[in-house]
Amino acid sequence: MNQQAPIHSSMSLQDLKNLIRSGEGLMLEFKRAISSPEKIAREIAAFANTHGGHLIIGVDDDHTLTGVESYYEQDFYLEQAAHELCTPALSYRMEVIPYYSREILLVYIEESGKKPVTVRNGTGDAVFVRMEDQSVRASDEIAEVMRAQASERGITFRYGPHEQKLFRYLNEYPNITVEQYSKLADINRKKASRVLVELTTLGILKISKKKQINVFTLSM
Repeated sequence: MNQQAPIHSSMSLQDLKNLIRSGEGLMLEFKRAISSPEKIAREIAAFANTHGGHLIIGVDDDHTLTGVESYYEQDFYLEQAAHELCTPALSYRMEVIPYYSREILLVYIEESGKKPVTVRNGTGDAVFVRMEDQSVRASDEIAEVMRAQASERGITFRYGPHEQKLFRYLNEYPNITVEQYSKLADINRKKASRVLVELTTLGILKISKKKQINVFTLSM
C-alpha cells in the first residue's frame, strides 16, 4: 500500500465543493473512480512532469459528488501505477474526506525533480504532460527538453548561420515550428529539432502548444 497512509482531510465538504466548482485545469483532475492502474498512471505522470497537482477521486465530470466505497482499492491501483508503471517511481499524498457512507479522496502529486517521468505501456515508454485540463502525450521535443534540463551534461551554444536565420525570423514573427525552421535553415528535421531543443534548454526559447503543434518563441 501507499508508503504514507491516507489521513483525514482538514478540508470541509463545502471547501471541497468550492474547489470542484472551479473545474478541471492544469493542476486539477476529477475521477469518478480508478478502474485500473494503467488508466491512472498517465494522469499522475502528467502532473509530475508539469507542475504537480490534485486528483480528486469520487467526482463525476459534471461535478456531481459520488464518492467511493473505500480508499483501499483506489490506493492499491494508485500504488501500482506510481511504483510499477512510472519511472522513476512517484510518491503521492492521499487525504480522505467522508461523504455520507462513502469517501472522497484528495490525492496530491508533487512535481518530479527527475523529469521526464515515463509510463510503461504496451508499445514502450511514453511521456505525458498537462495541457490546460488534459493529460496528453508529450512531443519528442518536449520530452527532449526535459531530459536535457535534467542532465548534468553542459550544452554549448554555437551561433552560426542557421541560428542567425532563426533569430532574424523570430524578430519578425511571434513563433516558429520545427518544420518551419527546417525549411528556413534548409536543414533536416532532426537537426532543426535539436537546435530548438538546445536553445529551449538554455532558456533562450520557450516551447508551447498551438493548435496541437509545438511552437517556439523567444523567452526574452
